[in-house]
Amino acid sequence: MKRGGTIPRTASPHTARLINDRLAFDLLLERGPLTRTQLRTLTGLSGPTVADLVQRLESAGLVAPVGEAGAERRGPNARLYGVVADRAHVAGVEVRPDQVRAVVTDLTGQPVGTAVVAQDARVTPDRLVCRALDGALADAGRPADSPAMVVVGTPGLVDPVTGDVAFVVSLPTWHGNLLPGLRERFGTRVLLENEVNLVGLAEHRLGVARGRDTFALLSLGDGIGVAVVLGGRLHRGASGGAGEVSYVPADGGTYQRVAGGAAVVETARRHGLAGSVDDLAGLVGGAVARAGEDHDTAAEAFLDDLADRISTGAAAVCAVLDPGYVVLAGAVGRAGGPALADRVARRLADRLPLPTEVAASDVSGNPVVRGAVLVALDHLHRETFGLTGTR
Repeated sequence: MKRGGTIPRTASPHTARLINDRLAFDLLLERGPLTRTQLRTLTGLSGPTVADLVQRLESAGLVAPVGEAGAERRGPNARLYGVVADRAHVAGVEVRPDQVRAVVTDLTGQPVGTAVVAQDARVTPDRLVCRALDGALADAGRPADSPAMVVVGTPGLVDPVTGDVAFVVSLPTWHGNLLPGLRERFGTRVLLENEVNLVGLAEHRLGVARGRDTFALLSLGDGIGVAVVLGGRLHRGASGGAGEVSYVPADGGTYQRVAGGAAVVETARRHGLAGSVDDLAGLVGGAVARAGEDHDTAAEAFLDDLADRISTGAAAVCAVLDPGYVVLAGAVGRAGGPALADRVARRLADRLPLPTEVAASDVSGNPVVRGAVLVALDHLHRETFGLTGTR
């Protein structure tokens, strides 16, 4: 060792094996069944190393032969290996002001069971979630104690220290000891996360923000929230309140009063368009269609006005964080699509000297549930391969 230098560190053989196993497993999840030869090509690992890791994964019940590649090829190198999907199951839960939705998926993230229960102020939050989970597990034909991980997406603040719900405006009864109640049944196999943060994680992995280390996702619906990803990591804030932009002062009120669901409906009414907070997607999507297909001037004026309102809070986010990329999500952002995103981008360019792209979310299905399932599977995979992580 050179004087004043440091001793170079390399992974121990055990850690190296775990990393290689996880690398191969992730490739099988992403690409489907692969041969050993294909795994060698994709990982850059040697033939003996790949043979060993495939044997370990097969012995652990994580992968299994599913056929052969090529009609005339035979032998170990032609054998296709795939993930054993029912080796374990996880659950993603979305909490809404009117209902709780639970989805159970297999190891590949494929849904196998779903259930929805109505909100009921007379029932404690942990029991409502358990009812939804019981329904989804029954739908999947799985035992009640079978989820290897449960992730619950909830409105409001999730305390980064305790992991429990701290405050939910839209659900006054929802912060009643939710996490401890769920852990009485599931132990440490349950996590709570802010719903918008889960949408941001889904967008990062599956949507228009793929490949971007820094971006802000603006969820626009009845309520408003922001998910912030900085340097590839979700930023939650000291109290779990990062992204609570509905409280930001705007035009003599708050951003919520300027661009929340009630403001969207009222803005539409002033332009002669009818709609309700319960169907913001229909209201905005209908305006986009009328503006694009029929060149309806009232619909175009509404979208212009809506973009003005949205850009008020978006400019504040961009001025502080300079994310360079903003995703419009939620019922309004998704329904508005590129037509609304382009309008917001132009207004941000007028307001700020910071180059900022704006795009509409394109994660299919339920973004909150999909984000919850991604988090659940990540935790399960880290535990499986001994690569522990933090919340």
